[in-house]
Amino acid sequence: MTQSLNSAQLACWRAYIESSQRLFNQLEDELRAASDLNLADYQVLVLLSESPGQRLRMGELAGRLVFSPSRLTYQISAMEKRGLVTRQPCPDDRRGSEAVLTAAGLLTLQQAAPQHAASVRQHLMDDLSEAELAALTRVFERLGERLSPTRSSSTPTTS
Repeated sequence: MTQSLNSAQLACWRAYIESSQRLFNQLEDELRAASDLNLADYQVLVLLSESPGQRLRMGELAGRLVFSPSRLTYQISAMEKRGLVTRQPCPDDRRGSEAVLTAAGLLTLQQAAPQHAASVRQHLMDDLSEAELAALTRVFERLGERLSPTRSSSTPTTS
């Protein structure tokens, strides 16, 4: 039988779930009001803008967004209709396709980024000390690594 969470673990879990959902909702509400983008749109635009040639294979983009292939297809299709991205065949493998940032998508990102950064700062970063910021970064990098589907099951986890 699986052991229950102790009171400290349960308090941590509940605080994480409730506060992270409130933070997500607040950031998304403010982003939508200022730019008509949701957080998924914004993250797609950021990842494409930072990639060589402002393009990524659909599979790599899905992995980085932690989206299923069908969810990414839906996301990119919706963004294509708005002129933010296009889908093109991969130049080196015609069986695959890439999401490509358009000029309109880059402009939309550039216009949305300052307000979004201010929201992130106001609702999260300004409340963290340098030590808390470093600790949260370590915790979430470790969790992300451990939960990554590309991580080898034999890789030891450090605490």
